Amino acid sequence: MFAPVLRVEIIKQDQPRPCQANHEAILQEEFEVLESIFPDELEKLSDDAVRIRVEPEEPSTAHPLTLYLSVKYPPTYPDAIPELALEQIDEELGELREGEEEIVLEQLRNVAEESLGMAMTFSIASAAREALLGVVFERLKQEQEEEDRKTREYEEAEAKRTRGTPLTPDRFVDWRKGFMKELKAKREREEEERVRSMMPKEREEWKRKRDRLSGRQLFEQSATLATSDEGLYEEGAAEVDMSQYTREAREEERRRAEDEEERARRGLVGDESDGE
Repeated sequence: MFAPVLRVEIIKQDQPRPCQANHEAILQEEFEVLESIFPDELEKLSDDAVRIRVEPEEPSTAHPLTLYLSVKYPPTYPDAIPELALEQIDEELGELREGEEEIVLEQLRNVAEESLGMAMTFSIASAAREALLGVVFERLKQEQEEEDRKTREYEEAEAKRTRGTPLTPDRFVDWRKGFMKELKAKREREEEERVRSMMPKEREEWKRKRDRLSGRQLFEQSATLATSDEGLYEEGAAEVDMSQYTREAREEERRRAEDEEERARRGLVGDESDGE
């Protein structure tokens, strides 16, 4: 009998393993597809790393947000998700705020997990655009909420300022006393001005009537009694005829007084008395 012969195959160190060759082929094919989809946005950094310029699906002038999405592929890609990072391009194109980057990357990792076993870079880049749009919307939402909060605070402050002190029966009584006092003082001033505008004889006649009137009657002589202010607080007040104190009546009284003075000066009054 012959002894079995052992055959040993020697694999050269520089010869790629089947899995490694498969990985490189898949990656090379994906790079070609990405270059056709992102001719201006894609930049190949090395044989296993690229970065893609991404922006929100609906860019906002108020919140520009264009970034680099960096993708570094592991040796077992696409059976393992790549390393992902977001990088600022410049200040004018915007940047992520505190907490926003981790939110976006978490969404991208979830998309990568769902795409294991197949080319996933395009899906990750598309998800990045959606995630950045969500960031912009969230910023706008927060700004609107802040604006609404300031508006509510302003309206509440204005309402409090204009609302004043709650009205109670005691406060109303105090206010009415003060109002009536001011109203009486106003009428007295108006009465003084009216008396000063009278002719001397009219003033004498007014003084005689004043002396004969009671305080209540004198107060009711004021023409302002007809206003709605007094009517709001006193019912059954007697209506006073003020027609005798109109401008026409005063003029008529003045002419009659002048005629009598002129007749007396000429002695006509005495002659008439003698004739009677």
